[in-house]
Amino acid sequence: MFKGNVEMKMKLFKRNAVIITAVAFLGVAVYLNWSYGRNEDEAASGLSGSSEDVIINEYGEQDEEMSLFYEPEGETQAAAAIYNDVSDYFATARLTRQQARDSAINILQESTQLENATQESIDGAMAEMSVMAGFSLDEVEIETLIKAKGFQECVVFLDDDSVTVAVSAPAEGLSSSSVSKITDIILSETGLSTEQIKIIEVK
Repeated sequence: MFKGNVEMKMKLFKRNAVIITAVAFLGVAVYLNWSYGRNEDEAASGLSGSSEDVIINEYGEQDEEMSLFYEPEGETQAAAAIYNDVSDYFATARLTRQQARDSAINILQESTQLENATQESIDGAMAEMSVMAGFSLDEVEIETLIKAKGFQECVVFLDDDSVTVAVSAPAEGLSSSSVSKITDIILSETGLSTEQIKIIEVK
């Protein structure tokens, strides 16, 4: 009797320890995702509030030579409005991504706490949560690498067998070189193939 109680307590302790570990891991992933989005929004606010007029090339980089001779008036406000619209798109996309993943994680967490939950179902739920946490970390990493290549803004959506990348693009669209850069980053960071990559241009 006593031995049975000890074994039961040990199983409960093990289950709770696994859940706490997974939740902590997920918390780190969500925080990094939120922190990244917050930094992007702050950077966007600082840029949109700047008094200097700049020219941005197709990679999102400032063309200093052209900026010296470019002095738009009414066009500046129009460009700022477009920039704000694009920034809002990416901010909304990140928020939607986070909310959808948080909802899925909450459902999985609740399933592990059911009285009739088997160890097999608990292990399965924990594995799914770990995969989602990995997706969150990979998304932030890929977004950082894409922006490091000079793209102004992007958001990545990962799942088991595909990746979708929404990236800011000039009016004429992304060049083949730009598409290749994004594709190469995704291929190097995931085990996916080119057929599983979808790139969406946001103008």
